Amino acid sequence: MFTHLHTHTEYSLLDGMSKMETLTQRARELGQSSLAITDHGNMHGALAFYKAAKKNGIKPILGMEAYVAHGTMSDRNPRERQPNHLTVIAQNNIGYQNLLRLTSLAHTQGFYQKPRVDKELLAKHSAGLIILSGCPSGELMSAIRDDDIEEARRVANWYSEVFPDRYYIEIMGHGIEKFIEPTNQVIALAKSLNLPLVLTNDSHYTFEEDDKAHEALLCIGTNSTINDPKRMKFDSDKFYLRSEEEMREIYPDLPEAADNTNTIAESVDLELSFEQLTLPNPGIPDGLSSRDHLQNLALAGLKNHYSNVTSEHEERLRYELNVIGETGFDEYMLIVKDIAEFARREGIRMGVRGSAASSIVLYCLGVTDVDPIGWGLVFERFLNPERIGMPDVDFDFADDRRGEVINYTVNKYGHDKVAQIGTFGTMGARGSIRDTARVLGYPPNVGDRLARMVPSVVNTTLKGALETSDLGPEYKQTKESKEIIDLAMRLEGVSRHSSTHAAGIVISKDPLLDLVPLQRPDPDTGFSIAQWGMDDIADVGLLKIDYLGLTNLTILGKALEIIELTSGETVDLLKIPDRDPVTTEMMSSGHTFGVFQMEGSGMTEASRLLEPSGISDMAALVALYRPGPMEHIPRFAEVKKGLKDPHYLDPALEPILAETYGVITYQEQVLQIAQKFAGYSLGQADVMRKAMGKKIAEVMVEERERFVSGIESQGHKRRLGEKLFDLIEPFAGYAFNKAHAVCYGLIAYQTAYLKAHYPIEYMAAVLCSSSGDRTALAAAECQRLGISISLPDINKSEVNFNVEVPESSDGSRSIRYGLGQVKDVGAGSAELIVAERLENGEYSSMEDFAARLPSKSANKRIIEALARAGSFDALCDRGVALQNIDRIIDISKEQKHLKDTGQTTMFDLLGSDGLGGLDMSDPMRLPSRQIQLWEREYLGTYISDHPLTEASEILNKYVTHSPAELTSFLNGEEAVVAGIITDVRELTARVSNRSFCAIRVEGFTGSSEIMIWNKEYEHYFKTGILTEGNIVLARVSIRTNKNSRTTIAAKFVVAYDPHLKALGPNFNERQFQTQRRGRGRDNSLSAIKHLPRPERNMLEPLNSESLPTDSLASSVASTIKPQSSTSETSIAMDSGLLIRIDETRDAGADRRRIHHLFQILDESPGSLTVTLEIEDRNHLRSQVSCAGIDERMISDIAARLRKTLGVLGSVQYDERFGAGDSAEIVGTEPLKVVGGN
Repeated sequence: MFTHLHTHTEYSLLDGMSKMETLTQRARELGQSSLAITDHGNMHGALAFYKAAKKNGIKPILGMEAYVAHGTMSDRNPRERQPNHLTVIAQNNIGYQNLLRLTSLAHTQGFYQKPRVDKELLAKHSAGLIILSGCPSGELMSAIRDDDIEEARRVANWYSEVFPDRYYIEIMGHGIEKFIEPTNQVIALAKSLNLPLVLTNDSHYTFEEDDKAHEALLCIGTNSTINDPKRMKFDSDKFYLRSEEEMREIYPDLPEAADNTNTIAESVDLELSFEQLTLPNPGIPDGLSSRDHLQNLALAGLKNHYSNVTSEHEERLRYELNVIGETGFDEYMLIVKDIAEFARREGIRMGVRGSAASSIVLYCLGVTDVDPIGWGLVFERFLNPERIGMPDVDFDFADDRRGEVINYTVNKYGHDKVAQIGTFGTMGARGSIRDTARVLGYPPNVGDRLARMVPSVVNTTLKGALETSDLGPEYKQTKESKEIIDLAMRLEGVSRHSSTHAAGIVISKDPLLDLVPLQRPDPDTGFSIAQWGMDDIADVGLLKIDYLGLTNLTILGKALEIIELTSGETVDLLKIPDRDPVTTEMMSSGHTFGVFQMEGSGMTEASRLLEPSGISDMAALVALYRPGPMEHIPRFAEVKKGLKDPHYLDPALEPILAETYGVITYQEQVLQIAQKFAGYSLGQADVMRKAMGKKIAEVMVEERERFVSGIESQGHKRRLGEKLFDLIEPFAGYAFNKAHAVCYGLIAYQTAYLKAHYPIEYMAAVLCSSSGDRTALAAAECQRLGISISLPDINKSEVNFNVEVPESSDGSRSIRYGLGQVKDVGAGSAELIVAERLENGEYSSMEDFAARLPSKSANKRIIEALARAGSFDALCDRGVALQNIDRIIDISKEQKHLKDTGQTTMFDLLGSDGLGGLDMSDPMRLPSRQIQLWEREYLGTYISDHPLTEASEILNKYVTHSPAELTSFLNGEEAVVAGIITDVRELTARVSNRSFCAIRVEGFTGSSEIMIWNKEYEHYFKTGILTEGNIVLARVSIRTNKNSRTTIAAKFVVAYDPHLKALGPNFNERQFQTQRRGRGRDNSLSAIKHLPRPERNMLEPLNSESLPTDSLASSVASTIKPQSSTSETSIAMDSGLLIRIDETRDAGADRRRIHHLFQILDESPGSLTVTLEIEDRNHLRSQVSCAGIDERMISDIAARLRKTLGVLGSVQYDERFGAGDSAEIVGTEPLKVVGGN
């Protein structure tokens, strides 16, 4: 039997590419019973490999290929050659502990270009380790290659003494000429020293055919190309997982070298435990168990949180405490309580995300602010006794104070027991294409073009993209594209780099050095970082918690601080009234900027539609606004507003779905349906939900049968069970965790309430956390709210934005720009300037400012930025300040010199013998346009005046949308926009080699990139319209392709002339007239106009002249190829199929829904009549007659149609067609097919 003992995986980053599952499966296919992992200097993949090997019946052997320093690991000699390689294997649990220490210390203490150990460290941690002498880069082979046999002997003797009976001379054979003779010498040396040989292959990939992909991977890692003759490469194609026969053929005269691999494998006795928890002591009083302490705290908290404690509260608390105790997570709860208590004690705004809010224990401990009983939250979503796993409490902290919580955790539990968690970046679909194209020598635009064809959807794969996007035809048609994509598919998903998890923290009872491999500390914080990711940390029983920084919590805290500072009012966010009418009105109007989770054009429109009136509606909106559920928002909104009645498949569903108006919105509802109808426990229901979410066909069949059987056992009909399963199946995959939705809905409501009632304070807080384009958007929102923003002022500004309260009662408040927010100034310099002013009074003149300017702030860049931003306008003309910058710096330096020498009078400095004052003889004249540009550059927005203000009176006659509104919601539409050109990029078409360009047009509230194609570009380029700074009016078309990529293309562009205060001489008003259906976002909610035409002919709508011209029905009618024309008619329901569909405000969703319906109908043509009845948003009904279907297929077709429609329609047919029990039976009274109702 042969065992591969030198094997690299994808965690030999950008050097190995074997994935754990494929690698271990291949070993089993080759008849091998054991396999080692020996990645370069790390144990990133050790646990994943261990689990994959066990799963596939392979004995896992854990090791690494260590880097050994030539001297000591503390040496930092830049001229020293690369460290030697050494293969290290854990023989037992003691060896595993030592392996962890070696890799951790190599990273944390020995890192210099590579994570290095030295011989002293190896000797100290030698117990339980097996050593192989290494590859040709090993110390032994290197000495041989240097013709230093004596050094080679010394090396071999040292290792054989330190690792007695556990040191093997490693040989390998890949047919590389330069290593053949040195290997023969190594073999001779081993025999002369009576040391055992062991045969390895240094596998870097799994299959022989992976050779070319591995070459490309090396090129990616070394930033070279395949065509580079000097690139790093392997001079053989034999570095794959070879069979035993292949390996033994390398050295047929040395069978013992192959046999020794099995000897080593059999000697390995290592079993890892994945069940034992190692949680630290959170401060449990002496004499109390963790369970008793938790119970005492929870009972005390119950009385504090509920003024009227009921039996329901007590029973729920008792149940949760029992589950927590049985699963062994008492300490866990106490630890998260300790962390939350610290945050609250220090005034750090916090919240939790995920399912933690489902626990009444955590509510009573003060970890969450959400009452799980009041909100109907299911504890089993947090901790399921029927599928025990580490609970997950993820904290959100104000992002500017998150570091304080980490510091507290480190100080409390020990620097050696707390670390950040690692994570890994992989080669994604788009990235692998770009990397591969570059490696193959193609210019960047080739890879970019192909990468853009990949849909920008989460978890998209190249295989999926080939089936669903333009990448498929491109792959088939172009040789170069096929070459790139084929190679990229082999590299896709391979780990590319390690990094630090954005939020994950691991806390241990014992030093992490004994439990987890560590990598180099974070250079910013100095905290250790685990080599493992979140799942591995949890698997070994360590506590993992997410500490996330949330900007909106910072904004809330800042807003409350400003409110108290300016008005003396203290606002308690937990006591603000729910369903506040002012807040409701603001949200219903779509004024969602700055409201947590509610921003963006789509969410803004959803808010207008749903009109959220409280926390529950906010939570529902958070849950619904995602792919899949968002198609139900119109139905939710219409039932909420009383425009429609809720629909329940069974009356018993009403208590479960009433709060969400008949629409399944939360995962908890899926659980409750399974509990009520199929007799599941909530724990069993959660297991079912998770299984359904994975969408594995075999599992789905099993779950369906189990669910339906449960329905029958509860006395219900089997058909009801099948219908219910079909109802909840899609929602199980994408329904939202209600606890998380409520937590975020609460923060959303709090931010909305403050914005509605304290707009100036809240917007000041938003500005404090803004930068770049966000500042401009916030300033635009302030303008809409009538809030004035003042320029930075050296005597009035704070470091950040602040609210200025006027001295007189009749004055208006405004927001003052902060000095630290000015570009190139920074908070540090601003703090010094403000501190000097607060200590010694306002600056009386520019000379006074110069003399008192802190030396760290006395540089040209900072003073120039302050001057250009208008910070000195109250002291002197802006031009004077700019032309005297050098003089200001000289004065500052001279004053520092005088202070240092004891001469401190300003009179001496500014008198006749001093430097004198500023030169004001010929002040620089600054045009208003220049001032505007400087404000935009240094403040991120226009403060004094906006260049569009003057032009808006003329432009608004034609504008239909702002640039920020040009999104996929307008797919298929045209719009007219106006704005300033802020960027022009000239591009070249790949095929035609003709020029085109992309311009960025910025309006009051945002910007969009607009394409100017070939012909238009040639015309507009000549006229000089496409120049940065020009104000333009553009008529554009918006198209979103099947890759979800939206392109905005200009049809006509004209410049505004600020001197003539008119549009250019070539302006043609007719070119800028587009069909309007309202203003702004509402334009995208009109009827379906661009529905793809089905291949099969369909009948035109009956009496189509009477249909509303702006309805869904007329739009559908416009897409159906006519066969005949029929006057007003009656259709008896016993002669066909009736499909009822509700028009929504989501045009894109309507298009997809209708098109899918037509696709289903088109699969089974026949003579059975099909009628499509559409109810528009005004509740008018119209009917459209479509081509017939095969009546034998009606049962199947109806089921598929119902699944497509969900709650947004119904399907009806006569029971004489197909299976009667699967239909909704309707009467046979004829329905008139006319427009309206």
